[in-house]
Parts: sequence; C-alpha cells; structure tokens
Amino acid sequence: MKKLFFLVLALPLFMACHTNSITGRKQLALFPESTLQQQALTEYHTFLSQNKVMSETTNRDAEMVRRVGTRISKAITDYYTQKGLGEELNGYKWEFNLVDSKEVNAWCMPGGKVVVYTGLLPITQNEAALAIVLGHEITHAVAHHGNERISQVAIAQGLEIAGNIFTSGNQKANGIFNNVFAPGAQVAVLLPNSRNQEYEADHLGLLFAAMAGYNPREAITFWQRMSKAGENSQKPPEFLATHPNDENRIAKLQGYMNEALGYYKPVGPTH
Repeated sequence: MKKLFFLVLALPLFMACHTNSITGRKQLALFPESTLQQQALTEYHTFLSQNKVMSETTNRDAEMVRRVGTRISKAITDYYTQKGLGEELNGYKWEFNLVDSKEVNAWCMPGGKVVVYTGLLPITQNEAALAIVLGHEITHAVAHHGNERISQVAIAQGLEIAGNIFTSGNQKANGIFNNVFAPGAQVAVLLPNSRNQEYEADHLGLLFAAMAGYNPREAITFWQRMSKAGENSQKPPEFLATHPNDENRIAKLQGYMNEALGYYKPVGPTH
C-alpha cells in the first residue's frame, strides 16, 4: 500500500519533468507558461503604476535600456528560431523600462517584461555591461527558471495544482508566486539548484550579449565592480542575493569566454 502511495505521488512529478531544450538539464515545471505570463503581467502593471518609470523620450538612460534590451531580445529570438524552437517564446511581448530607484537591481518576468533600476547604472557604466545584465536576467525567464522554482516550492508546501490557482483566490499559491516573481522578492527564494540556474543564466546570457554585438569581456569587469560595490556596502545589492561567490562566477565566465567570443561581432563605436 505504501509503495502504491509513493507511485501515485511520484507519477505526476515524473510527467511534469522535462529536459530544457536550451540548457539540456531536466526541470520540474508544474505550471503552463501561459499561466505564469498572465499572472506576471498583472504584477508588472501593478509595479509600474506604483513606481516612477523614466521616459525614453526625455531620458537617455531609459532609451539606452530599451535599445540594449531590444537587441538582446532579437538575438535570443533569432537563436531560438534558428534552432527550430521559436514556439518556446510564444507569448513573449518584450518591454524594457527604467525605474527611478537607488536599488541595484534588474529583473525579467515571464513574457519578457523587463525592468532596470537606475541604481544599477553607476555599476554597469556602459552598454556592454548592461547587455551582460539583461542577457542574464532574460535567460532566467526564457530558461523557465521561475517555473522550476515555483514548482519546487509548491511541492514543498503541499499545494494542490488544479486550474489557474493564481486567479482562483488561493492565497498560498499567490504567496508562492510573489516570493518567486514579484519585483524585489524574486531574488529571495534560495533553492538547492539556484546556483545551477545562476550559472546557466551567466553562460547563456553571455552568449546572447555577444550575439547582440556587445563585447562579452565586459562581463569580467562588470562583476568585479559589482563585487566591490558589495564590499563597500553594509547591505549587499539585491542583485547579489542569490548569486554565486564572485570569484567562482568570474572563473566560470572566463571559462565561457572563448565560446562567447565566437559569436561576437562588434556593432557601433560604443560596444
């Protein structure tokens, strides 16, 4: 009887596991991507309504964020399309906004909703470094890292998955979603495979930045600056909350560099 119970419990989890077509790693994904995109869009609009969004028509930094983000998203779309995986980006309607905040952070929600905080720009300092950050954050979304995290937490908390639990008034479900995806809270979820996700985002994000025409070598100097910012602050930047040890990260990035340089074709004088 006990064996039957575990079989019944394990079967849905086995069926929910799939091999990510880009990373090659098996992932747990209990929720349809369309469901996460729908809920993320609601959170995104709420966030924008409660924060000061910089206009790209009057703010050069906001225009830069949109320009860099557009190039990164095009590189990703081209990459997926060339591999015959274009359908995996269904529902992605890219938006890039700069928000006035001293917080050192950036994020991308399912569906391609991207926000950069002005507090990050003194550390990125240039377009190539910003491209490294956006490539990293967007990779988290397109590699379904959020779905993986929220699925693991849902199982750990014994959440019953049925229908669109986020819009059915399920407080536990919405709490889990906000802990993973909500702006400012998404970096707080530390799960066993978070480091794997971070290295995947570093690796693919570096490639996507290079494909978009940004020098991938800038990743090294950016993370050196970010590391120094963490050392000089009593409270480390939110962007560092779930990230690997700086030395380990930089060593990994250096290991990815030759591959990334193979994709790099400079575009314009500022890259």
